[in-house]
Amino acid sequence: MRQRSSPRKVSSEQDLYSSALRALVRRAYSIHEMKTYLDRRAKDKDLIPPVVARLRELNYLDDARYAVDYANQHAKLRRQGRFRIARELRARGVPDGYIDAALETVFTETDESSLVRTRLKRRLAHLRGPLDQRKIASLYRSLLSAGFSSDIIRGELRGVSKGDLPEFSDAAPTDDV
Repeated sequence: MRQRSSPRKVSSEQDLYSSALRALVRRAYSIHEMKTYLDRRAKDKDLIPPVVARLRELNYLDDARYAVDYANQHAKLRRQGRFRIARELRARGVPDGYIDAALETVFTETDESSLVRTRLKRRLAHLRGPLDQRKIASLYRSLLSAGFSSDIIRGELRGVSKGDLPEFSDAAPTDDV
């Protein structure tokens, strides 16, 4: 397997800023990720704080917005649960306050039970043979690794194991609380 070579080192603040902008064009970065990215590219580590400050001043880096966008995308498009999204955001260096606020915002609009049902429906469509305890345990583990709470998973799997898989509607979820 071919290893990546280290990136070209830059020695001026303007070159480092240009490198940061090119990175931001490709994808969004948290402040921690951007510092790590710039650290790999800067000859002089003293150039990094002014570049990061300039990016924050221009609102190119904003951890609160980054956390909301990341959580929204991963909940709605990838159908991941609250715990996995939080774990991944922590790994990306986003502060817990922003993570909690983002998850609260996203999961007030999104029903985790419907996400679990959607993932279950997809997995069940590819299962062969009867639904035995081993397959139920496998489904449980996959949903747990997707970041859903065990209570929600057990509730949805209980319906599946009894054979009464709930209907999947595209209507807005209702709160039974």
